[in-house]
Amino acid sequence: MALNAAREAAGSQHYPQGALYVVATPIGNLADISLRALHVLQIADAIACEDTRHTQALLRAYAIDKASAQLLAVHQHNESEAAQSVIQRLHAGQRVAYASDAGTPAVSDPGARLAAAVRAAGYRVVPLPGASSVTAVLSVAGTVADDGAFVFAGFLPSKAGEREAAVARLAHEPRPVVVLEAPHRIEALGKALAALGGRAVTVGRELTKQFEEVATLACADLPGWLAADAQSTRGEFALVLHAAPQAPQGDDGLRVLELLLKELPVKSAVKLAAEITGGSRNELYEAALRIKNMDAGSGPA
Repeated sequence: MALNAAREAAGSQHYPQGALYVVATPIGNLADISLRALHVLQIADAIACEDTRHTQALLRAYAIDKASAQLLAVHQHNESEAAQSVIQRLHAGQRVAYASDAGTPAVSDPGARLAAAVRAAGYRVVPLPGASSVTAVLSVAGTVADDGAFVFAGFLPSKAGEREAAVARLAHEPRPVVVLEAPHRIEALGKALAALGGRAVTVGRELTKQFEEVATLACADLPGWLAADAQSTRGEFALVLHAAPQAPQGDDGLRVLELLLKELPVKSAVKLAAEITGGSRNELYEAALRIKNMDAGSGPA
């Protein structure tokens, strides 16, 4: 039934030969695959896979028959070399699909080097959008920056010092930040994020799966939340560090600075203005110098 629906819905589109099709696959729930993805997986002459066993299980679930010779292992350890095998097949006029184990390839998964090599060789790369833990967790976090932008940080460094430095940098990021993490490292990430105190974080655990869990809490409470239930550290994680509250800027900072400059030296005024408004000390210092120069220029002739 699903394959018939896929053919009816997607079969009328043109699928050129000698092209690489980058196929998003479910991140947990098999029902999240698109009809166009099913159609392309059917008609592909070969399927490059992050893990051939994983992809074969997906194909069997939808009764798509592919011989072992049609499945090519293309993963993080051999991606550059395996790309040449894919390019040879494209040169022969084959359609090749690429699927990572879950979600959209090349988003914290293999696929980017393959796509770059194929494009550099002069062949077309066709995206088939679909499931992604990044957009899934953002859609339920309920946070947005003023400009609608967000930052995708992916997996933070595994070494403690480097991870803490990365979190310190994120503390100054005003936009929402999406972070991914594996179950064996989630407690370490929780401890690192706790340094951000009251800043809100939305935790998506096992998204789209039977035991899916979504919770929003303060970063300071994250270690306790993880420790409260043994189940909380199991499964794959996608987290959204909410947009940081915006400190007063622009006219507010300048108004405070101007008042302080009437009574205090430049350095003292800038220091207090930065503490009061949360503005950039460097920007306030430059503004203070401009104000002083303007005052000097408007003095008696």
